[in-house]
Amino acid sequence: MAGDPYKELGVSRGASADEIKKAFRKLAKELHPDTNKDKAAEERFKRVTAAFDLLGDAEKRAKYDQGEIDADGREQQRGYGGGRPGGGFGGFEGFSGAGGPGGRAGFDNIDLEELFGRFGGGGGRASSGRPGFTGRGQDVRATLEISLEDSIGGATRRIQFSDGRTLDVTIPKGATDGQTIRLRGQGAPGRTESGDALIELKIAPHPVFRIEGADLSMDLPVSVPDAVLGGKVQASTPEGPVSVTIPKGSNSGQTLRLKGRGAFVGGRRGDLKARLVVTLPDVVDDELNKVAETWRAKRPYRPGR
Repeated sequence: MAGDPYKELGVSRGASADEIKKAFRKLAKELHPDTNKDKAAEERFKRVTAAFDLLGDAEKRAKYDQGEIDADGREQQRGYGGGRPGGGFGGFEGFSGAGGPGGRAGFDNIDLEELFGRFGGGGGRASSGRPGFTGRGQDVRATLEISLEDSIGGATRRIQFSDGRTLDVTIPKGATDGQTIRLRGQGAPGRTESGDALIELKIAPHPVFRIEGADLSMDLPVSVPDAVLGGKVQASTPEGPVSVTIPKGSNSGQTLRLKGRGAFVGGRRGDLKARLVVTLPDVVDDELNKVAETWRAKRPYRPGR
């Protein structure tokens, strides 16, 4: 027969629901297999989880206190001094959660996302499934924000659980917005194996580049002399600056296309489109004013015609 669930949680029989929840949270964080690799701690973790399954449910707790069910949640056969034969409390055999076959673990009174892990770092956040310990554990899901440069060139980013456990996530070269990375065995624990962590990548907005499918676009400031006479200028790309040629007589709105410098979609890399923006200097001096006055007087023109 199973042990006393009150003793497993270290609370008195008159403990309140909040006291029971608090005791379980404290023990679960200390004994969770992801932070405590000791085999005895793992077994104790299973026992306190089963104890909370019973005492954390007001209806099941009342039945246990009245002797209607035993510590495994099985109905007591009155007059025979014991429950049905079956699995033990300490090993989880026969444990299905809500006091019998097909039951559901009573974790509605506790925030498992907060207890078993919330991803942090880079804006990541995860929600945990219910650890049923009846086979493979539940998967957990997270969203991890990465930079555009990380998605194109690949990177390793570290995320952290609320219990202090950290994971290094390898961002593959050519990653795309919405892509999911599976970290096997990093989810909620189960009786036979842990679930996986499924991390969805979210590419953060970039101050220079705009994502347009597989292409990137950007504004490229160009001086008036370079626009009129043509010349070489530095243009930003995700891998760093490159030299591009501005055609003679260029205008704002014209686009230069840099092949293979864009984003990725379906394993294919697009182009970088640089939209020219003819820009005056910060200070318009007398000489530039004189040139403009002469030009307007001798060679007037109307843009857009």
